[in-house]
Amino acid sequence: MARTKSVGSRDRLDRLYKDCCEQSDTFAGYPCNTDFDYSELFRFLDFPLNNVGDPFNPCSYHLHTREIEREVLQWFADLLHAPEGDWWGYVTNGGTEGNLYGLYLARELHPRGMVYFSQDTHYSVSKNLRLLRMPHIMIKSQLSGEIDYEDLRETLRIHRDVPPIVFANIGTTMKEGVDRVDLIQEMLDGLAIPSYYIHCDMALCGMTLPFIDGAPFFDFADGIHSLSISGHKFIGSPVPCGVALALKRNVDLIARSIEYVGTLDTTISGSRNGFSPLILWHAIKMKGKRGFRSEVARCIGNARYAVERFESVGWKAWRNPHSITVVLERPPARILDKWQLAVQESTAHVIVMPHIDREKIDALAEDLERCRNEAN
Repeated sequence: MARTKSVGSRDRLDRLYKDCCEQSDTFAGYPCNTDFDYSELFRFLDFPLNNVGDPFNPCSYHLHTREIEREVLQWFADLLHAPEGDWWGYVTNGGTEGNLYGLYLARELHPRGMVYFSQDTHYSVSKNLRLLRMPHIMIKSQLSGEIDYEDLRETLRIHRDVPPIVFANIGTTMKEGVDRVDLIQEMLDGLAIPSYYIHCDMALCGMTLPFIDGAPFFDFADGIHSLSISGHKFIGSPVPCGVALALKRNVDLIARSIEYVGTLDTTISGSRNGFSPLILWHAIKMKGKRGFRSEVARCIGNARYAVERFESVGWKAWRNPHSITVVLERPPARILDKWQLAVQESTAHVIVMPHIDREKIDALAEDLERCRNEAN
């Protein structure tokens, strides 16, 4: 009986694996890179790696990867111009947690604060705001996905007696629109608002814009207070992960000492995945800034090609400057299902990640052309 059950379980896993292989061939609508190989790290799955608590403080739980995690954080801190001696961070379970952390810090600093975010902001932010019970106002978006600055300015003016907490999108979910932090800060200065907080959701673009010459980019050098980047998006990872970075002076205000694990409690979760830092560390060591720059350049070139290719078969398509997200007229359901394309009202998008090459773009374009011909 036990043997039969074991064979049945193996068969089910084999079927699941086959399905995953087939689905990854046409995985084009979500910002996750499938082009990676972490087999060198498989041996570490033999241990219950747990980076509980603060990565910069000792811990009584010794099966961890905290030293590796700190190297990862330092790499991102350098990339994003975090102030030396006044930054802190940790490896998260993904962008939602990183954004939750930034909003949590903002609430602790400004208990009376009002959060401003655009209508193109990721759906999880509204959930985070409900969890934190933070008052908020949604601001209109431009057609590009970028925040509407006139609407933001007027709303800030009306509520100028309340400390603003601005949630800026450095790459919106559907269109990869980028909110201009410099314009937002000029606006705050012009309204004589002395106290504010700016958090940046850089889920995807935090690993693309720094490597594009002439691209707008917003980091600690531009006066932000915290940011979140996803690791499973452009870098690529078999498990969701990310990085949250913030000014240390603000994090110190919420730190609590926990005797049970012998460390500080400064993160959202208690137990934290100790395998994720290994993944990010491996990718950083294997590719480095030069390797990521090359990958980004290739994706930008393929994104340009995708717009031209889709339009050549009569399918409307466009992209924002410096973007790897191609927005297109919403295809029929069978195309959406086959290529796993995310949709919003009359549009869909293709995100040209490292695993989306021109051969796959051509295959999708051919499917779109067949749909157009059948409709005619």
